[in-house]
Amino acid sequence: MIGDLDKTFESRVRIGIMAVLAVNTWVDHAQMRDLLNVTDGNLASHLAALEKAAYVEVRKRFVGRRPNTSYKCTTVGKRAFQAHLDALERLLNKDLRP
Repeated sequence: MIGDLDKTFESRVRIGIMAVLAVNTWVDHAQMRDLLNVTDGNLASHLAALEKAAYVEVRKRFVGRRPNTSYKCTTVGKRAFQAHLDALERLLNKDLRP
């Protein structure tokens, strides 16, 4: 019953990241941190896990003279997140009455 759930999304922070990236093209680190109300280190560790799974793409550049890191959901990440949401929906709609 829970076999279709993606373990990569077991953290509430990772679900929050994917939800933000599902509706935005590129989101910079500070915006994401503030939206999710997490620390820089916590956010970075969860983003690294999502990047390792190829669910998130990272872009590092300079905006003016300041470094800027931003994130985008990959096509693989969008599919995986949608599959996870679909699995949750199937689980919630399952009639468990005896």
